[in-house]
Amino acid sequence: MPAPDPSTVRLEGPWTHRDVSANGIRLHVAELGTGPLVLLLHGFAGFWWAWHHQLRTLADAGFRVVAADLRGYGDSDKPPRGYDGWTLAGDVAGLVRALGERKAHLVGHAWGGLLAWSVAALHPRVVASVSVLGGAHPLALRAAIGHSWWRWRGQASAMRHLFRFQVPMVPERKLVAADAAEVERLLRAWSGEEWRRRPDFPETARRFRQAMRVPGVAHSALEYYRWAFRSQFRGDGRRFAEAVADRVSMPVLQIHGAEDPCVLPSTAQDSAPWRGPDSRLELLSGIGHFPHLEAPEHTGKLLAGFLHGT
Repeated sequence: MPAPDPSTVRLEGPWTHRDVSANGIRLHVAELGTGPLVLLLHGFAGFWWAWHHQLRTLADAGFRVVAADLRGYGDSDKPPRGYDGWTLAGDVAGLVRALGERKAHLVGHAWGGLLAWSVAALHPRVVASVSVLGGAHPLALRAAIGHSWWRWRGQASAMRHLFRFQVPMVPERKLVAADAAEVERLLRAWSGEEWRRRPDFPETARRFRQAMRVPGVAHSALEYYRWAFRSQFRGDGRRFAEAVADRVSMPVLQIHGAEDPCVLPSTAQDSAPWRGPDSRLELLSGIGHFPHLEAPEHTGKLLAGFLHGT
């Protein structure tokens, strides 16, 4: 089966697709609505369409909503390097400015949440608020993995894919083999039971599998994990940890599934020291790693209420 063209991720809907130049690369975005800017950042194995529910919900709530394909994903550029925390944060800060706005509300899932929190620390002038779904602060996640790896329990066991992804070439091949069946396996493993029984789950899995098969995406997606792990033993990782170590100055909303088997609820709760004033954590019963897809209506209401109050 031939690999899909990157343009196939430009799915039709009420939104507008366009390309934006930011931080030296081209980023594809889908945009809907008018008002204060809300920038949506997807997680691993996703692409902009992961936010198709929230694009509509938040636009109807009075916001200009932009869902981006992150560096290396979807129809955005896939350069050979730049998958470190510094550059990825620069992509987001540059995108806010390139969209003609001084500030944005950042909403991120998993890797996108880590990135949103990093941008708030490294580029606070462009961030109005941070919302993190199925994620944790970078240092909370690092500490949770570090405290449990030697027993191979807890967060280290929950993120064992982080260690598998360090092997060269083999993980890339596995991600795209058999029409990217591994992507659906991970979706099933990380999501709540109720969503897996709903009719929208197969459609989401099909979309994600196709997006992973776009040339270059599998390698780029794994480079995020490779930098995150390998930088812990290098100077750039230590400098990054120091740069994001302070509590952010803006409010943070964490929306987390109580059944999340990937980023454990305890790790999300351990992020409290880095949350700014007027922040809170919402724990959703029966929900796994994908609150925006598993409980889109509830997630949309929580986001809209939080954003209107910031």
